[in-house]
Amino acid sequence: MIPLAPEAAAERLGFVTLEQFLRKLPPELKILHDGGNGAGLLRWVEPSELEDPTPYLLDGEFILTAGLPFLGDGGTGAKVDSYVKRLVGAGVGALGFGLEPYFDAVPNAVIDACRHHNLTLVEVPRTVPFAAIGLEFSQLLESDNARVFRQLADTNRQLMRAVLSARPEHELLAALVQRVPVWALLVGADGRVRARAAAGAGAGAVGSSGTGRTGASRNPPAAVELSALQPILKRLLAGSGPRVEMDSLDEPGSALVFGHPLRSTRDANLGALILGSGSPLTPAQNSVVSSVVGLLELLVRQRTSGSLAPSQLATALLLHPDSVASGGTRHVNGLKDLLAQSISSTRSAPLRVVQGVKADADWPAGDSPVRELLQWRRMFDTKLVEVTDYGFAAITRLKVDDALLAETEKLGWRLVIGDATEFQGLASAYQRVTSLRARVQSTGTSARVDEVTWSVAGLLGREAGTMLAARLLEPVLSQEDPERRSAQLAVLRTWLGENGSWDATAKALGLHRNSVRRQINALAELLDTDLNQAQVRAELWFALQYVDESPAGAVSPAAPDPRPSAEPRPAPDPRASQSP
Repeated sequence: MIPLAPEAAAERLGFVTLEQFLRKLPPELKILHDGGNGAGLLRWVEPSELEDPTPYLLDGEFILTAGLPFLGDGGTGAKVDSYVKRLVGAGVGALGFGLEPYFDAVPNAVIDACRHHNLTLVEVPRTVPFAAIGLEFSQLLESDNARVFRQLADTNRQLMRAVLSARPEHELLAALVQRVPVWALLVGADGRVRARAAAGAGAGAVGSSGTGRTGASRNPPAAVELSALQPILKRLLAGSGPRVEMDSLDEPGSALVFGHPLRSTRDANLGALILGSGSPLTPAQNSVVSSVVGLLELLVRQRTSGSLAPSQLATALLLHPDSVASGGTRHVNGLKDLLAQSISSTRSAPLRVVQGVKADADWPAGDSPVRELLQWRRMFDTKLVEVTDYGFAAITRLKVDDALLAETEKLGWRLVIGDATEFQGLASAYQRVTSLRARVQSTGTSARVDEVTWSVAGLLGREAGTMLAARLLEPVLSQEDPERRSAQLAVLRTWLGENGSWDATAKALGLHRNSVRRQINALAELLDTDLNQAQVRAELWFALQYVDESPAGAVSPAAPDPRPSAEPRPAPDPRASQSP
């Protein structure tokens, strides 16, 4: 096992190097000796006037002293040399010597000892108090930590997008190697490679978009072959409990190889993630690795041991599609139970089919079909959701109240909400919902199956009906004389309503039957159509339902009756016609 470097074991996520800190200090400070450790990490800045402060120090500290330990006998060359030697042995990063009140210059013995033991020595003038140096370090460390946390937040967002992509495992590994200088290999419980990625591998690094790698090296490592990883893989798949297995390979970028098992909730090994790097990772990079391991474990658990009801239900219906109608009571009840589990319901609870269409054809597409799928599953509290070419379809136990409808419409969608049904009636309920989808698409208004008038006019909808009226009756509606227009519409409406009876029409309008005949013939010529055809009469009758004649004679599209009609007025029999 390869031990981690001290900086990798540090508790804090961010760190400040000696070089960064010295650049931030006031220009009055002088570096009397550069120990060449500018890249070393500083843990803290600590003033101390003890003759031997090392028992109270941690590695990587910047020691400040005004020279009190060097007064009197302490200023001899031997004692100063021992003092500096102890600091270096304790891992001190640098020594800051403050001028006054004890010394007006750094003693030569101190300079010689720091050069001899190669300890960075900084002269601090009287004008710069030690407190200002400590404050500068605190601010720099806080700023660095804030930067690291921002990077981690960006990384977590990228990882979430990867989980919701069409190929989550591949995208997760790609995001990992983009942020951390490692190669990554995802292996299944059978020992076969499921996905792999290597930093800087070009097309091999799936999903390489984005920026902001957390401490990636200039020469990123490349993935190794699975055969070289068999020893560590064997340990990962054979052990139990959370653990990290370590190894080392004599290949570029593989000095440190470590693996994490992917475990089920009952501690069964479902696979492993193996990573390789040329050097130990920083705490921030280890945090990214831990997040990826957790997400991969969640994905594997969901696929292998998540909610089992939807997959059992789908398998039963795919293999035995006729079992819904022909299966025995026990079999059907089993399917009902699986359906109930899939929609968080009970066997006897009513079901609804819901279809969603985008209100605007130009509405931007979602980031991922998986993201949309999860969104509808959450909103309708069901696992039975299908993403379709027109939008989505779902089976839910919810009534889809006005609040849920408003929430969906705010997202730019319109719904067709089915009426309550049971398991065996789902197919018919789906057909009823589908029959209203074109109306919702054309009107841009959501609809409920149980509030729709089940007639041709009711299913056609106001917008489509108005368009039909404008097209079929345009020669009549475009006439400038409102009285003539109103009279012609009245004759046509009455004649069609009386099934083409000249006598009944004449009686209803108070006209002579020959006058009715002449006007109908004139309308047939004006509309350029054959009124003896049943289809023509039916289309004209439905078009007239969307034309309103006001008392003043003006004609406008009819406003639909908001009340559902249980018994809509029947259309005239287009086959009925009377000879003169």
